[in-house]
Amino acid sequence: MDIEQQTLGRALVLSVCENRIDAAVALEFRDAIRARIDAGQHDLVLDLSRVEFVDSSGLGSIVGTLKYLGQRGTLALAGLTQPVQRLFQLTRMERVFQIYPTAADAAEDLQKG
Repeated sequence: MDIEQQTLGRALVLSVCENRIDAAVALEFRDAIRARIDAGQHDLVLDLSRVEFVDSSGLGSIVGTLKYLGQRGTLALAGLTQPVQRLFQLTRMERVFQIYPTAADAAEDLQKG
């Protein structure tokens, strides 16, 4: 699982460089994000602008990451492609997550809070 990271303000932006988050990579994805949380990164922006497909395992990993983070910080999502946006709407996860058009928008909003 290829994930690039950069710091924007106080947020750590994690850009998924794969076009799928599915059963084949879901555990690796989850562990990579949790490692950053365990290292003390608690304001995260997950940039999904390159991701075209998320299956139930991938969605479970994203939701599990939010639960793992808990009250320690914030997990915002950014750059959802049309298919991924539809998945979040169908599952009503857009009500659970803070979703932004771009990672920069998300990082800016996190900076305010």
